[in-house]
Amino acid sequence: MLKRRDFLKTAGAATTAALLSRHPLIAESAEDNDSGLRFASDSIELQLSASAPEFLSLNIDGLGKGRRGANIVEANGAGAGYTASSTAADGVRRVEYRMNGASNSAPPPWIFEFSGNKVVLTSQWSADFVPAPMVFHFNLAQVHSTVLGVFRKDDLLAAPVLLHFPGQGSMRLTASTKDVGFAYRSDRPKQNAMLSLPGASAEQKRVLYTLEVTAIYPQVPGIADDERFDAFRRNWLNALQLNPSYPALANNTASDTCAFCYYEFADIAALTPPLAEGLTALDVMRQTLDRLLAGGTAYGLPAPGWECCPSAYSDALPAMLIAAANCVRAGDADAWLATNYEGIRGWAETLLASDTNGDGLFKYSVSGNSGIWKDGAPTFRPSNWWDTIGFGHEDAYGNALAYRALRNMTELAEKQGKSADAARYRSAADKLRSAYYGRFYDPATGVLGGWRSADGQLHDYYFLWVNGIAIHYGLVPKPQANAIMDKLLAKMKEVGYDRFYMGLPGNLVSVALKDCVDKRGNGRFGCGARADNADGFENYENGGATGAFAFFTLAALYDLGRKEEADRILFPMLDAYGKCGFEGKDASGHSPDWRRWDGTSMGYEGYLTDNYYTLLAVPLRQEESSWRSGLRPATVLS
Repeated sequence: MLKRRDFLKTAGAATTAALLSRHPLIAESAEDNDSGLRFASDSIELQLSASAPEFLSLNIDGLGKGRRGANIVEANGAGAGYTASSTAADGVRRVEYRMNGASNSAPPPWIFEFSGNKVVLTSQWSADFVPAPMVFHFNLAQVHSTVLGVFRKDDLLAAPVLLHFPGQGSMRLTASTKDVGFAYRSDRPKQNAMLSLPGASAEQKRVLYTLEVTAIYPQVPGIADDERFDAFRRNWLNALQLNPSYPALANNTASDTCAFCYYEFADIAALTPPLAEGLTALDVMRQTLDRLLAGGTAYGLPAPGWECCPSAYSDALPAMLIAAANCVRAGDADAWLATNYEGIRGWAETLLASDTNGDGLFKYSVSGNSGIWKDGAPTFRPSNWWDTIGFGHEDAYGNALAYRALRNMTELAEKQGKSADAARYRSAADKLRSAYYGRFYDPATGVLGGWRSADGQLHDYYFLWVNGIAIHYGLVPKPQANAIMDKLLAKMKEVGYDRFYMGLPGNLVSVALKDCVDKRGNGRFGCGARADNADGFENYENGGATGAFAFFTLAALYDLGRKEEADRILFPMLDAYGKCGFEGKDASGHSPDWRRWDGTSMGYEGYLTDNYYTLLAVPLRQEESSWRSGLRPATVLS
């Protein structure tokens, strides 16, 4: 049977409205027959309730090309008791809601007007009736919607905000009064979220809300007329999901916030045009960092009673420092830096203190030795984002990020006139760079290993992303970088991986069981029963295909001028992004943010923002023309 989500994707713009009224999975109530409560254009398709001022269905196309998507909302029905009346004139559909039995002379508490790419909601107060809020009930299982904005001290989002719908585009929400605040909530178990637009009041007798359909993305030169990049345009903001429970940018609207992801969010935010007048993506990023600067915590940082990490993950502090530098460099935030410099400097000093033997490389407090990981769920975690594989002690990925972070910290110190600090961080970066290649290069394979454990052993499983980030950040000389990429691509061909629409495997050979961390679920998280762990390979982080960190392989190839090889990976991924191929859940509750090489879903989030960091490869691909236009990706180190 055709699922509603898939049906809406395949229906054409001209036929969808008619099909909606008769398809058994979509015609869900008698009120669906009221065509006056429907509206469709090249930018919007929606249906309103006949008994309450709310949406029964809504989908958009941020590019205005008439593409139909899955339903963003679900009906709540709590506001039943209204009567809707509809009129249309000059291309504008107008729906008025009055309370049952109310006088026709009283102003309608809510008016919905639709035209082209806009929805205008008007709330009106009267002495006889106080309008209830108009609430968006987001069905995250259908579309993993988010709302990007800045919270006020009363825990309400300040206007304006941006509603973003992965796979479809965005709606910019503005209000006629600047002091309006929006309640925003999410619920992970129920896979839903809500945004409440307050009704008019005795103090503010008439309030207008305008929702404008848009797609927000960097204006990358050379792709304007190329439809292959439509997915880039609609989904550029997919990496930014605000969880209101923290509030902070997070894995998704209803999931954890992870400190080691913050540089990804900031790299995307730094290239993002304004979300609305007076609101930028970097404002949302700064809000996330402000929480940590005020003493908050996030996954990847130690906290009382939090057994995940006895010390900060090797990538957590670098990610936070890079994010802070992005906020300052791209966000005209000198005052913010002046206020927070000492807090940011504290992160850098904690990082420097982890070089416990003075060799220039930073260490994690867990040894990373083989065999330290016990059966069942781990009581402590490895050193980085890839936290079901036994990274520890000297982490090649974490140290690559630390190199970039120290370079960034040098800039921040110079900006503050702290010359001694700048010299200290520059020296530390140079020392790290001098030590890096020799410490992590594996002559047996010709590529960089993932980590060197405290017992001196180098652990190498052909990690694509580890080698990619080291090359992209300039930690590998160019001749050796090309040789490494030759080895990796040859190994990928040898093991038979070419399903690039699913992304890339993190590692190309199985991580041995002695280096595998999470031994729950009969291999569910990559740890099987055999010593070579071949029975756990392709599951989750042990070789599973994912969009996460595929960027670094692409970046290394583009940096080395190997555009054709990179494009063979990028364009199938863009096609999959356009089909929402990295999100949702199957009948068993698994999501395609991780997949076995045969396509079987192995993820659990339903939506993982890291999968969309790879979209940063598009401006990088257009390297020369992008840099001339000022769109130089922050990940590129001079």
